[in-house]
Parts: sequence; C-alpha cells; structure tokens
Amino acid sequence: MLPDSKATNSRQLALKILREIDRKESYTDVALDRALQKSTLKPSDRSLCTELVYGIVRHQRTLDQLIDQLAKKTAQQQPPDLRRILHLGLYQLRYLNNIPPSAAVNTSVALAKENKLQRLSGVVNGILRQYIRKGETGDEPLTLPDDPLKKIAIAYSFPDWMIETWVKQWGEDTTQKLCHWFNQTPTLDIRLNPLKTGRETLESQLTKVGITVNPIPNFPHALRLQGKIGAIQTLPGFKEGNWTVQDSSAQLVSYLLDPQPGETIIDACAAPGGKTTQIGELMGDQGIIFACDRTLSRLRKVQQNAQRLELTSIKIVEGDSRHLPQFIDSADRVLVDVPCSGLGTLHRHPDIRWRQNPEQIQRLSILQQEILNEAARWVKPQGILVYATCTLNPLENEQIIEEFLTSHPYWKIEPPATEGIFAPFITASPWIQILPHQHDMDGFFMVKLKRNS
Repeated sequence: MLPDSKATNSRQLALKILREIDRKESYTDVALDRALQKSTLKPSDRSLCTELVYGIVRHQRTLDQLIDQLAKKTAQQQPPDLRRILHLGLYQLRYLNNIPPSAAVNTSVALAKENKLQRLSGVVNGILRQYIRKGETGDEPLTLPDDPLKKIAIAYSFPDWMIETWVKQWGEDTTQKLCHWFNQTPTLDIRLNPLKTGRETLESQLTKVGITVNPIPNFPHALRLQGKIGAIQTLPGFKEGNWTVQDSSAQLVSYLLDPQPGETIIDACAAPGGKTTQIGELMGDQGIIFACDRTLSRLRKVQQNAQRLELTSIKIVEGDSRHLPQFIDSADRVLVDVPCSGLGTLHRHPDIRWRQNPEQIQRLSILQQEILNEAARWVKPQGILVYATCTLNPLENEQIIEEFLTSHPYWKIEPPATEGIFAPFITASPWIQILPHQHDMDGFFMVKLKRNS
C-alpha cells in the first residue's frame, strides 16, 4: 500500500534538498532553510524533513557502506537519485525508532516511482527488505573492516584522516565518544542580553510558549532550549534584542577576554558578531569595540545584530586583519577568533566533515598565524589577546600558539581563573580545550595571552 501524501511530501522535499546539496554543492543548512521557507509542510513534517536531511549528511559514509554491501551494482553504476532514496530508507530503518519499517520501505519505493525510477523501485524494495531481514535474524547488516581506524570511520561516518588526527591526539576510546556526540541532534543555546532583561524574566517568557528552558551551570547569561522551538525570530524577546543565539562554549571566549567598561577592544574576525555583541554587553556598552572583517556583507550582519541588541559601542571596520596598521599599540584587548576548519561544530554543520581536508587545513593554519601575528601588534603594553577557534585540530590550535610564543618572547600565556565559570575546563594545560562529549557543548580551543612590553 502506498503511503499517504503527507508522509511522502516530507521525504520528497528531503530528496530535493539532498539533490541540491549534491549537484550545486550547497551547504546543508542553506539548502534546508531555502526549501523550508517555500514549503507548506506542517510542523511535524518539517521536523521529519530536517531530521532526514541532517541525519543522512551526518551518516552518509555508513549508509554508503550498507548500500555497497547490500546492492549488486557499485556506486558508480547507480543513478544519484537512487542512492539518495536508499539513504532515506536506510536512515529511517537504522536511526529512527518512530518510523515503522513498513512505512520506511513503502515511502522509499514510492519516491523511486515518483522520480522516474519506476523500473528500479523493485531494487529499492529488495535492498531495504534485505536490511530488515538481516536485523530480524540478529545479524548486524553493516560489516566493518579489521583496521581499527577505518572501523571507527565507517561505523560513525567520518573521513579517515579526521579519525587518524583524533586517535593520534586522544586515543580510540575518546575518539569514539567524540564521534558519537557529533552524530547527535544539536541543542540550542542562547545568551540573554543583561542590559535589557534578566534570566528569570526570559525563562518565564519562553516557558509560556511551550519551550523547555534549562540554565547552563556556571554560565550567568546562558540558557539551553529544548523541544520544538520553531522559527527563532518569532520567539518572545528576540526582535526586542533581549537575547541572541550563541553556543555556551562560544560565550566562554568573551569571558576569557574579560573586557572592562571604557576600554578599547578590537575583534579581528568579528562577523557575524556573536562574540562582538557579547563583548559590548559585558562592557555595559561603555567603551569602543572595533569589529573587523574583510567582507562588507558579513559586517552588515554585525551591524544588524548590534542594532537589534541596541549596542552603540561597536564600530565596523572593513579590511583584511593581516593588514590594518592603523591599530598598532591601540587596544587594551584583542580577540582573534580566527577562520578555522570548524571541526568542533560537526553536529551543527555535518557537511564540514566531507568538505574539509588536510590540505585546506594546512592553508588555514598559515592564515591563522598571519592574523595572530598582525593582531598582536595592536595590543598595548601589558594588554591582553585571546586566540580562539571552534576546531579540534592541533595544527590550528596548540601548534599555532607554540610557534607564536617562540617568535614573540615578550608574550606569555595568562592562565584562566581556577574558579567560577572556568572551573570545569581547567586542566594541566595552560589553554582551554573544550571536548564536546565531556562538556556537552561545541568543541573549542582558547588561550589568553599577555604582552609584557
């Protein structure tokens, strides 16, 4: 029996989005948002479509391995839409507990027929039912290689080089825990604007519209939202500038910078402005913050965020932060939140795992070093610089700092306070490395540096 139209539409839209990701190399979040804005799907169907798209991109390598083992023809011989339809069916069977197996099979067969693959609908039916039969007999349908690194990479759906990097740094057990965390649906953290509202007031407003709100321990302005949230812009207090979306680990960076009222602060890589606006809030909007970026369109986002939050201390500066000599010796504090590979945010941006590679990261590390070297010239004697990334890669983190300190002997690391907000993150290392599976937040690296002369 064919599925009803509502069940088909969410999967049909998911297939359309996956097709755009493949053929136009669109980013997952961009393609999904664009499609959902034009759709008339009900909230439950929108949620299913979102789950399918993000889940399939996350688990793509595992699903491909299953198809290659269950199908008679190789990937190169299969039409692209057929493979994506099989992804949709297998993802529901393997990862979703609320979809009956019969519905996963029937909707996938229907998709094949509706997308000019009528003659291959039997192949879809056969492969999915073969997967179900293997599970019913107690066999694991997925066969993994003996090589321990490839086993982790295929089981959790990551590229080999990424697993190799993490295993070398933290070992197999930690790497598997990290991979498992990255494959979960992300939560949503927000940062309240203390210049406009209080935690209890905001919690009450959000709870009244049916959202579960939980404070994050030690973070004075952070709340975690759970449940069906819907469009961010329609939630209480957003348009009024009472809060903004920002993961709690990103919030920690500005606390490490510790900006003070009346100071001159430079944010070297400011767009889209999450940390820039937080700095303004922590300063009580007193002082001046130069928000730098080389792309004017991205700086407009900083302006929009500052205007919504009603912050007047932020001044935008268009330009490459490797070449801004006008700032030499002018800043009390500088934030260098550099462009990075983003490997700490793979749960939010699953396609990063397929887009990044060691060669790109090598180029990024050179850019990061150049930005840090220039930004260090902006800091006054005895001033502070914070270097931060949202990645988990020593080439972009520890090695950058070690090289910087070797070539800049008048700088030293200023360890964070061992109490308060930083207490859960203190280790033997002089920097802060947030591992998502340990701290339940985005992966981040940050270090506070002080200029001694």
